Amino acid sequence: MASAMSEAKSPLAQPFPAMPQIAGVTPRIARAGYKDWGRCDLTYVELAEGTAVAGVFTRNVCCSTEVEMGREAVKTGSARALVVNAGNSNAFTGYRGREAVEQIMNQVAQHLGCDPSEVFVSSTGVIGVPLPLDKAQAGVAIVLQAAPCSWEDAARTIGTTDTFPKGAAMQAVVGDKTVTLAGIIKGSGMIAPDMATMLGYVFTDAAIAPAFLQELLSAANAKSFSCITVDSDTSTSDTVLTFATGKAGNAPIESFDSPGADAFAAALEAVCNQLAHLVVRDGEGAQKFISIEVTGAVSDDSARRIGLAIANSPLVKTAIAGEDANWGRVVMAVGKAGEPANRDKLAIRFADKWVAQAGLAADSYDEAPVAEHLKGKEISIGVDIGLGEGRATVWTCDLTHGYISINADYRS
Repeated sequence: MASAMSEAKSPLAQPFPAMPQIAGVTPRIARAGYKDWGRCDLTYVELAEGTAVAGVFTRNVCCSTEVEMGREAVKTGSARALVVNAGNSNAFTGYRGREAVEQIMNQVAQHLGCDPSEVFVSSTGVIGVPLPLDKAQAGVAIVLQAAPCSWEDAARTIGTTDTFPKGAAMQAVVGDKTVTLAGIIKGSGMIAPDMATMLGYVFTDAAIAPAFLQELLSAANAKSFSCITVDSDTSTSDTVLTFATGKAGNAPIESFDSPGADAFAAALEAVCNQLAHLVVRDGEGAQKFISIEVTGAVSDDSARRIGLAIANSPLVKTAIAGEDANWGRVVMAVGKAGEPANRDKLAIRFADKWVAQAGLAADSYDEAPVAEHLKGKEISIGVDIGLGEGRATVWTCDLTHGYISINADYRS
């Protein structure tokens, strides 16, 4: 039984890709009824014994119990199952929220004969409402016996305000073996780069040491999920987990000295990047996908912070929504970022057209081609700070009335 998503699909939506099965990974879905909707809202993924796990989590200090317990469990490096609840974030729910998570972990652990710490739980949806114990217990009982489902059905089931299912897959050659990675993600609003996604999961059949998997995921996150923003709001539940079953039969990847380590790291980063971009493309009310490239900063970190100041500016985002070539708003955003910048060295471009150079409007500036570029769905902004070698690219979307409509009606 597949679950339905919003009828109004984002104009930036991408088709769900062909997604291979991963040896040692079995996804299933069911309907627990966490909200009054006619769709599946419970995802269960069973993982083979010996599966390694790594994770990155929200920096929001009002995080959910699921995040707190996940942070601790991921340190063991071992996983047997993933459970994702949609429609209820179970955040800011005190002991009742923790009781629900522990109940799910114990129920699944008893079924698999594993330690409860090997069961990872995520929840997403409305904040402040405890996950109902009866619905959780009944839903888990159903999903444990459900037939395996497709990646697309699993991606739909973890969604909330998403308008299309999101997935990505890659392969890499590790030694004499080909390993496969497949990832799904949900996210549309409450997206900001304090880790940045809502909920994302990458599965691979590669054999890899948990500590090195954590190193690679953290590095990939820094260039993907932590470089996107829809609305500057950081969720209480943000989680990205990577599970490696080891079923590909490769010699375990222990470090960058291991054969194929570079190839696997590149594949993981590529999957994370694709998933991060899909979240932005489904930004609530989004009509345009915006890439912001910052060069010439004093460091890469400084470039990223400047890029995010631009990406999070409501004035920049609404100007792009209105297809207004108001590059003065970009100047403003650079200046407010709190990073080293020199007005008289600053240069700004839209696509390949320089609109400002050396602190002034460019002599060659012609607004017509810039205005034409802003009519498209893929918008490119470049900013050169002129002070150093630091560079970064961040991604965002425009800000439209659709964002207000979705979030004003979110709980209804």
